[in-house]
Amino acid sequence: MSPSDSSQPASLDALFGLDGKVCIVTGASSGLGTRFAHVLRSAGANVVVAARRAERLAELVDELGSDRTLAVPVDITAPDGPSQLIDAALGHFGQIDVLVNNAGKSVVAPALELGQESFRDEIELNLVAPYELSRLAAAGMVERGSGVIINIGSILGHGGGGKLRAPGYAASKGGIHNLTRELASQWAGKGVRVNAIAPAWFRTEMNSDMFDTSGGMNYITDNTPMRRPGEEGELDGALLFLASDASSYVTGHILDVDGGWTAI
Repeated sequence: MSPSDSSQPASLDALFGLDGKVCIVTGASSGLGTRFAHVLRSAGANVVVAARRAERLAELVDELGSDRTLAVPVDITAPDGPSQLIDAALGHFGQIDVLVNNAGKSVVAPALELGQESFRDEIELNLVAPYELSRLAAAGMVERGSGVIINIGSILGHGGGGKLRAPGYAASKGGIHNLTRELASQWAGKGVRVNAIAPAWFRTEMNSDMFDTSGGMNYITDNTPMRRPGEEGELDGALLFLASDASSYVTGHILDVDGGWTAI
């Protein structure tokens, strides 16, 4: 969408639709990644789903429809993992319109107990791999003059976790937030938008321990003005907003979806 197209209000389909767009979602074998793949597909996109667990991806392709979905089993922290994924997407669909850097991990441990190897593993998956995927995907986007990159950050990218104690996760998410701003500033004039979503607490396979203990739930509710974690579907709108023309003049933004966590 351009300013010259804005004389008349756009329809919702024109604003939020993704018909024919090619979207990559990493970490798609569970949790938010699976949900994101469904949301993008429902908006009309062709979806490339990537993760290490091939069986989970095969099940997801069956759910989404094999005619519009490609599964790429890959470890994006391997030296050639990002290029394998980008090459597979381009080879199958011809271009990449949206990249959702969702894959991540979190190790909960005090810094005095978290060794360098574990810390480095989190940085590699949560920050280094998204950088390389963004760099590779952006090459075609810049040449074409359009494209969208959405990084999945976290409220812990804004500050420490307090009692939670997740130094590798907090460091990597703080990094992904500022990487979002840096890449946005470099590519804004080339038609490529880079934004991030920073969720608070949504139940996933990775954080189920928080939801299954009274201490974990108390930590969530006590620090969230809405007094509850996020519910399934409450990230859908943020994802579609940033992936679509609805956010055509938005770049370098960290969109908090947190029930008010960062407001206090």
